[in-house]
Amino acid sequence: MKPALSKAHTQDLLHTLYSMAFLVEARDRYTGGHLWRVSQFSTRLALACDFSKQQAVIAGLGGFLHDLGKVGVPDSILNNTGKLSDDEYAVMKTHPELGAQVLQGHPLAPLAMDAVLGHHERVDGLGYPAGLTGSAMSDAAKIVSLADAFDAMTSTRPYRQGMAVDAAIEQISQHLDTQFDQTFGLKFIALAKSGELDGIIGHSEAGIPMHNCPMCGPVVVVHKHQKAGDAIFCRVCGNGFSLQKQHGELKLEPTGKPSTAHDLQANIDHDLLGRLLEEALPYLPIDSNNNSGNWLQRLRNWL
Repeated sequence: MKPALSKAHTQDLLHTLYSMAFLVEARDRYTGGHLWRVSQFSTRLALACDFSKQQAVIAGLGGFLHDLGKVGVPDSILNNTGKLSDDEYAVMKTHPELGAQVLQGHPLAPLAMDAVLGHHERVDGLGYPAGLTGSAMSDAAKIVSLADAFDAMTSTRPYRQGMAVDAAIEQISQHLDTQFDQTFGLKFIALAKSGELDGIIGHSEAGIPMHNCPMCGPVVVVHKHQKAGDAIFCRVCGNGFSLQKQHGELKLEPTGKPSTAHDLQANIDHDLLGRLLEEALPYLPIDSNNNSGNWLQRLRNWL
């Protein structure tokens, strides 16, 4: 029997997973905030489906970690601005299994493994990497699959503008019982139509709308701790901007200031990471007396 993990140890382990996910996302020019949005969609959907708060938080964790395997996808493919070739797409399709390899052996792996490995499976068996049908897919995989697809549809990419919410809802509706699980899909559609997801769609975190570089297009991530007057730079074209408040929201105003290597480095948003830890830790299956050595097995019973 494995010894129980203390809260402090679990916090450290969870911190490493979030940090890895942030760094992987930083490599992708167009998906700033994608992990936060998928995590939030997943949590909201799980709660709407009457999951416990603990199960919903763990679904959200899977949503945040689902793209860990993109660490092994070359930049030339990850940031390709056109349609991927068959060979490039084959490489991109390896990221769920690569993510599972990243997680393998980590003490918290059972919390996210199903979401990482199964978020591109389809209920009709035409997904990847294993071609699982709906009956073999975990709930976590079904939930994160929906959340990931919805965010991809409603987010701008280098080759297309993001869909309107109504159009994305229609796409989900048309693919129920083929790409998406019908029960979870109908719940997700209801959430989107109710406006429950409006504060997540198009945001990089709560209260922070996404910003695209007006010079070259990719996402310029603004963090909650930043304020009017702060300098910010596009990590692709290197152009500098000043954050200015207009109509209650921060906007990018070009400054013409050249960037330095320090300005363009990828940074982990430690403030957001801290908030994620605060939200998740109270609901993780940790015994306050540190004597629950079989908690991983209990997790496996319902994951």
